[in-house]
Amino acid sequence: MADSVHVLDDYYLGITLLVTVAYQLAFFAIAYSCKFDKVTDFAGGTNFTVLSILTLALSRSPDSRQIVASVFLAVWGLRLSLFLLYRVLHTSKDNRFDGMRDRFFPFLGFWVFQMLWVWLVALPVSVLNSPAVRAYVPHRDFGTGRDVAGVVLFALGFVMESVSDAQRFVFRARRNENGAGAVCDSGFFAWSRHPNYFGEIILQFGIYMICVSPAADGPVGGQAFKALYATIIGPFFLTILLLFVSGLTLSERPGAKKRYENGQNWEGYQRYLNRTSILVPFPPQIYEHLPVFIKRTVFLEFPMYVFDPAKHSDAREESVEGDRLQRGTAEETA
Repeated sequence: MADSVHVLDDYYLGITLLVTVAYQLAFFAIAYSCKFDKVTDFAGGTNFTVLSILTLALSRSPDSRQIVASVFLAVWGLRLSLFLLYRVLHTSKDNRFDGMRDRFFPFLGFWVFQMLWVWLVALPVSVLNSPAVRAYVPHRDFGTGRDVAGVVLFALGFVMESVSDAQRFVFRARRNENGAGAVCDSGFFAWSRHPNYFGEIILQFGIYMICVSPAADGPVGGQAFKALYATIIGPFFLTILLLFVSGLTLSERPGAKKRYENGQNWEGYQRYLNRTSILVPFPPQIYEHLPVFIKRTVFLEFPMYVFDPAKHSDAREESVEGDRLQRGTAEETA
């Protein structure tokens, strides 16, 4: 077995960070100079593919576990980037960057955050392929119970994310036929309001389970043992990102608010919210009758996601203010 190529450090932390920063800055230069949204998500997804191929190549003679984990990450990143590129080409622009794409530092801030996202989420594969882990030989052959569980999680998550992305894209493309008030409540969306996010989370934990096998079921020890386990920060960071930063927080309450204020079938959408789990797929016939406490805790539907028209609607506030002004005018007239 040929030794892995040593670059900067024994865990490929430095080289993957440098490549990620350079890759993202190159695309940022294009996006900012041309005021161009279409390469943003493409740059993020393909960066995973680049890091997977790079660290696998530096490993020189990788074993089957390295190949599987690297291919999983590369395929996921490539699929995600191509889908998002296809979507933004059809929508013309990405509304997330309205008011930002013309401002250098706020726009750069998004790209810096994307660098962090890519580098952290890719850590399990980067460290698995590194010289520090490869120094412990021989590894157990691929196919342990942990490996199998990881493959199953990845397969389920990949299918769920890919299919639900396609389902929602088709639904939105047919919005003129379905009407502005239509609710996407079929397929995976009948069991979860965000099946794509759930799929993305479990597939990353699946990759992590494969990557940590040399420490959990094999010969890896010392600092490399700790490093492999520490890479769980990758899937955890992704989960926190989707739950509290860029995923549910940007879609749940704002989406409900928009429907309510625009009169887009709020009653029907409210019924969908009440019977459908926010993230973890669950039978709607059962979920609808669960206590609110269970929904808010076990099923992660935190109060920060919930839209209350009395508290959060601008239209409600304007109506109240209008009533107050009318009463004041009536009193003055009297």
